[in-house]
Amino acid sequence: MTGNRNRLINAALKLHIAACVIFIFAPILGSFVFSLNSDRFPSLPLGHFSTEWYRLIWEDPFVWAGFFNTVVVGLIVAVIATVLGFGGAYTDFRYNFFGKNIYLALALLPPTIPVVIMGLAMLAFLSRVNLSGSTISIIIAHGVMCSPFAMAIIRLRLSQMDPDLEAAAWNLGGNEWATLRHVIIPFTKPALFAALFITMAVSFDEFAVAWFVSGLNETLPVKILGFLQGQVSPRINAIGSLAFVSSITLIILAQMLLRNSSKDKS
Repeated sequence: MTGNRNRLINAALKLHIAACVIFIFAPILGSFVFSLNSDRFPSLPLGHFSTEWYRLIWEDPFVWAGFFNTVVVGLIVAVIATVLGFGGAYTDFRYNFFGKNIYLALALLPPTIPVVIMGLAMLAFLSRVNLSGSTISIIIAHGVMCSPFAMAIIRLRLSQMDPDLEAAAWNLGGNEWATLRHVIIPFTKPALFAALFITMAVSFDEFAVAWFVSGLNETLPVKILGFLQGQVSPRINAIGSLAFVSSITLIILAQMLLRNSSKDKS
């Protein structure tokens, strides 16, 4: 009786997982299919296979401008967020001080704030310092949002480190900076690259805060929103498909690095 009940529970869990995967990926798969469909409107039956919509976005200078802004912002944000995340994670790992729990709560807070509130707050602050409406404003806003992701990834890697390694390096004559350079950073290197890829993916996909602060320097997700507010265009499916492939590639690379680092640890 117990065995039958366990099999029933396992079957129900597998069915639940399958339903969740279908629910999440069915719209994405539909976007891929309709991006290669000759018909202007997404409807059944499908028309013939066509790459016309990809050709149109390839020839659209506004799409290229948004893509260029997205790549530039993503690269800069990834570096800044990873550096800040490493500093925050190492501070948590290395030091004990009064108010450390408050420090960690504040450092990891931004992803929990609704993006509309975050966007309005960023717009109000950046307007006061005359930075609103520029590419720098997007970098600042995304840096604040992405740093906690990098910090969480690097904290996870540092938690796997033997705390005696630092003491051993000091006993061998290394100062704190030398230990950081030759022990800490090499150990956290997989997490550092994973943080770079993850934060770049987060910046690449984020549009709500960027919409508030970007002004005329729109990123690609903001331009997609502009297409949606204007007219229904099949180019949205093509742009969305390319954006999804770019983001999921970065996430897969990050997961591979983290998995390899876990295997090395074991």
